[in-house]
Amino acid sequence: MQINILEGLKRFFLQKNVLSRLMLINITIWLICLFICVFTWLFNISDISFVTKLFAVPSDIATLAEKPWSIFTYMFLQEQFGHLFFNMLMLYYGAKIFLQYFSQKQLLLTYIIGGLVGALFFILAFNAFPVFENMKGHAVALGSSASVLSILIAAATYRPDYTLNLFLLGQVKMKWIAIVFVVIDFLSISKGNSGGHIAHLGGALWGFLYAYMLNKDFDIYRIFKKRARIKVKTVNTENYQGRPKTDEQYNAERAQAQEETDRILEKIAKNGYSSLSDKEKEFLFRQSKK
Repeated sequence: MQINILEGLKRFFLQKNVLSRLMLINITIWLICLFICVFTWLFNISDISFVTKLFAVPSDIATLAEKPWSIFTYMFLQEQFGHLFFNMLMLYYGAKIFLQYFSQKQLLLTYIIGGLVGALFFILAFNAFPVFENMKGHAVALGSSASVLSILIAAATYRPDYTLNLFLLGQVKMKWIAIVFVVIDFLSISKGNSGGHIAHLGGALWGFLYAYMLNKDFDIYRIFKKRARIKVKTVNTENYQGRPKTDEQYNAERAQAQEETDRILEKIAKNGYSSLSDKEKEFLFRQSKK
């Protein structure tokens, strides 16, 4: 049993996909922090690791200006094993659901942008609300929770009736799981780790907004493909010399698209949605919007 588990973990982390890479980055950075913490303690340098000081995002604007990269690096940084374990567990299962409807690139962008919005919420809150006045000089945020919650909420917003079989609870729809997470974070702001809970809400908001826009047929991530689309459009213009398509050309393209759709659907029936490539998922998503 132990050999099978280790072999499964090895196969998973050797996969060249976004989920395995995100988890591997988080785990590797945690291990680095662990070693550095031991050495800093031995030499009585600090009670907080050098890595955390350098890469956690501060709430103080002046300190943030000295290390602007921290608004990105904080989302890969965990110090405690429990924090890492829970985040990676949620990332794994949340991303598995997410990838049934979205591509690997969408997963990466949601993780990063959700984390960025979470950091923005944290910084704004600590500089806007009087209750944080005495804390903002030394408060920092770290962890992938905002990014992970962004992915989970995006999946729940896009497919709210997706059902999970939970231990002791039975079948529960994704929308209720998402609502519980958000409500718990909101009610926990005054109970401790205020900055963390506020950052979580920022990540959750981005996940909701992104999936809501997708349900309205608007994918904001298309801005990252703008240059590529312009090139394709230029080539097509040259090929057709500005003339509209003939009926024969239109029908041929339509038949070709239907043939590709049938092939992809047959592949899903045999091997499941997760067996599709990013290109196939994107093609199927475009066809579903027509």
